Amino acid sequence: MITIVFYILAAITLGSGLLTVLSKHPIHSAIYMVVCFFSVAGHFLLLNAQFLAMVQAIVYAGAIMVLILFTLMLMNLDKLTVPHKKIASRIAAITSSCLAAFVLLAALVKANPLIESYKTANVDFQSTKVIGEVLLNEYLVPFEFASVLLLVSMVGAVLISKREKKA
Repeated sequence: MITIVFYILAAITLGSGLLTVLSKHPIHSAIYMVVCFFSVAGHFLLLNAQFLAMVQAIVYAGAIMVLILFTLMLMNLDKLTVPHKKIASRIAAITSSCLAAFVLLAALVKANPLIESYKTANVDFQSTKVIGEVLLNEYLVPFEFASVLLLVSMVGAVLISKREKKA
């Protein structure tokens, strides 16, 4: 039963991820991304990581998508104002994404999970206490950089979308 649920969630994740990238309307892409975020939260539930599933649903599907939707609405993207990309930039984008996929696949093949050390550590790595200690001790600087990056990107999107009045 869990295998069937996993495959259904995997199909939803891959399908909504592809629709996010391939959709021509930015609001539809954002909605497909919300579906993808919720299906990833379902994967976390299958892994018995309830805290991560709730964080995924609240932070990504909630807060980040609201930020993205506000940014899209402020930018007021129309089909008339979006320039068509040259064929060279399309080829470069396809080549770079294929190379990134190859690197990710190679990293996945070379990965060596340490399952035995997890079983013998006698520590619940899914507890909020352990996650909080690791996040706010070892990863405090990247955590703060991520928050500053989100703030700067939101301000940048507002400044880009701000149109000058013609006199």
